[in-house]
Amino acid sequence: MNKRIWTALLIVAAATAAGAQQPPALDRTNLPIKEPDYPAITEVDARNAKAPPRFEVKAPQGAPNVLIVLIDDMGFGMSSAFGGPIHMPTLERLAAGGLKYNRFHTTSLCSPTRTALLSGRNHHMNNMGAITEAATAFPGNTGQRPNNVAPLAEMLRLNGYSTAFFGKNHETAAWEVSPSGPTDRWPTRSGFDKFYGFIGGETNQWAPFLYDGLTAIEVSDKPGYHFTVDMTDHAIAWTRFQKSLTPDRPFFVYYAPGATHAPHHVPKEWADKYKGKFDQGWDKLREETLARQLQLGVVPAGTKLANKPTDIKDWSALSADEKKLFARQMEVYAGFGEQTDHEIGRYIDTIAEMGQLDNTLVFYVVGDNGTSAEGGLIGLFNEMTYFNGVPETVADQLKHYDEWGGPSTYPHMAAGWAVAGDTPFMWTKQVASNFGGTRNGLVVSWPKGIKAKNQLRSQFHHVIDIAPTVLEAAHLPEPKSVNGTVQAPIEGVSMVYSFDNAKAADRHTRQYFEMFGNRAIYDDGWFAATIHKTPWGKGPLHPLTEDVWELYDTRNDFSLANDLAAKNPQKVKELQALFLEEAKKYRVLPIDDRLLERINAATAGRPDLMGGRKTLSLYDGMTGMSENVFINIKNRSHTISADLTLPTAAVTGTILCQGGRFGGWSLYMSGGKPAYAYNYLGLEMLQVVSSKAAAAGKTNVRFEFAYDGGGMGKGGTATLYLNGDKVGEAKFPHTQGFAFSADETSDVGIDDATPVVESIGSGHKSRFTGTIDKVTVTLK
Repeated sequence: MNKRIWTALLIVAAATAAGAQQPPALDRTNLPIKEPDYPAITEVDARNAKAPPRFEVKAPQGAPNVLIVLIDDMGFGMSSAFGGPIHMPTLERLAAGGLKYNRFHTTSLCSPTRTALLSGRNHHMNNMGAITEAATAFPGNTGQRPNNVAPLAEMLRLNGYSTAFFGKNHETAAWEVSPSGPTDRWPTRSGFDKFYGFIGGETNQWAPFLYDGLTAIEVSDKPGYHFTVDMTDHAIAWTRFQKSLTPDRPFFVYYAPGATHAPHHVPKEWADKYKGKFDQGWDKLREETLARQLQLGVVPAGTKLANKPTDIKDWSALSADEKKLFARQMEVYAGFGEQTDHEIGRYIDTIAEMGQLDNTLVFYVVGDNGTSAEGGLIGLFNEMTYFNGVPETVADQLKHYDEWGGPSTYPHMAAGWAVAGDTPFMWTKQVASNFGGTRNGLVVSWPKGIKAKNQLRSQFHHVIDIAPTVLEAAHLPEPKSVNGTVQAPIEGVSMVYSFDNAKAADRHTRQYFEMFGNRAIYDDGWFAATIHKTPWGKGPLHPLTEDVWELYDTRNDFSLANDLAAKNPQKVKELQALFLEEAKKYRVLPIDDRLLERINAATAGRPDLMGGRKTLSLYDGMTGMSENVFINIKNRSHTISADLTLPTAAVTGTILCQGGRFGGWSLYMSGGKPAYAYNYLGLEMLQVVSSKAAAAGKTNVRFEFAYDGGGMGKGGTATLYLNGDKVGEAKFPHTQGFAFSADETSDVGIDDATPVVESIGSGHKSRFTGTIDKVTVTLK
């Protein structure tokens, strides 16, 4: 272009910009931000008209990128940054350039912490009094986030941020996770432009069931695949893409791996880095961790080690086999933790390489609750045995010693390690009435926005404080209305006041805690609490009205080691009354400590997609149906009838399956012969195989199961029919009475994730080579 013409164009553009109307100030308290009403244009010719200012929502000038990292099931005393045994250099690096918070709290359980984190409101105000799978009909526990509690991601997206979520989503109601939806509470309908991860409480890291947005996807079958690595690759790719196209638009990334929740899956080389490092046992580890915590200053001088629960045996009293097994369990868990921190480091390095880290506000939350003791007193080779009430022995588990943490295991560790991982406290995950369940390490880094470096902050804070902190840092107001719904006020307190003032007085001075009847109240340093049930117990320790309350002065007793209840009963009564006030205010009541009733949708009062139906018709391509949206064939007689069209007499593949390698069943064909396999918790394969192959053409395969009755998990008679003729029968001595899988699904025409039947395989290898016209499951 001619230089004079180019110069003239620039002069005209500048003059036009100077004379253009300035856009009005944006009202960010009502979202989405309303587009201005422009007067009608009367000029016919565009050459003679002046366009109004373009309406575009941008984040406030200088608003930081925001990254929230949330580790799963890691307690206060696990990470090296807080004195623990797991080497986490990324966490330490961020802490060296930022702040450590040593009085930061969660709710003691997964879904509740996550919804509170993402909304700035207490978990019961999110209707998430427990995990979604234990939702009830009571307000505060319905499992469905209400519209008047908008997520932080939606607030930021409507204010000009790009938003993405990678990892674990346990915030969507379990019965809403199907193509039927509703998808209102799925990540991409909850403020996130991008979601890549799994929906539910846990996943098999080697073979996860994943969604990209609203679409279920098939995972790569490349050797060595691991979900934490995969989700990090996707986070890196999305962030590069976003910043390349829109470098001035800030991002909000929620990075929430399934690690270190069970199953503890990690490549062997990571676990082997800790070989022999836990041979001293959990008692000695607690002492070593407290010594390091005192040296680092993350606990005050004089902090004592709280007693451990009486159910946890002294390490010295264990057998040689127990010590061998338990040490390996912890080696695998520690390797899992370090590998996760390494992947977080890869993502942080990418942000730095793009020149974005200086203005990125990072919250690295080391655990959504205390370390999990849900592995019971001796740990588990297959976590699904616990959910089905089938005990494992040390001898059973030792058979899998060399493969522990690999694809052939679905493991959890002994509760003694959970107690050690929550040092210096007494209790663990699920125990909302002790800081072992709720005190989690937090590191905050923001080079451009926080002057202080490598410092400790000891103000009392809670997970609901992160959302208001982000809003203040981004110079955004709390919205009064979002998408047409007037909002419940944010209940958290911004932490920005503490960023550059270590001595600032606490602003979060009162907080209730409640989970399955374990409940407590914190009020300006005082902490009153009751241990209602243990994570490994089968029921409450006392009726709710007879619970024994404890009292602690946390200003002088960091670890809750000195119970003052007997010395100050009046203070206990005062705080009990205060707890009830807060419980009424935040929809905590009624306290619900039920277990079996909450597992069953009908008795709990939550929706069930089957709605009491006795028959379910299925078609080819219907895959990814979680246990919460599939007809329940457990503990009852039932029939599965498959109408097929076979191109040859040698058809192979899955017709219908549920679950996988660690528990489930499959109706399939192999070499033209129909067969049914019941994989009992990965421990025993029960099968009935047809005595003859099916001919090409229209075919009906029918499986009938006559349940013996007499309780849960009993056996029955399995019979197979081919075109009405009986072709096989077998007696099954037992079945799984409560659950097939926490993460695997029901699939028609394929077996996704891990295989129920190893010889049939999973993924494309298991695809049925004929045509499935219809499959009908009928309950009797």
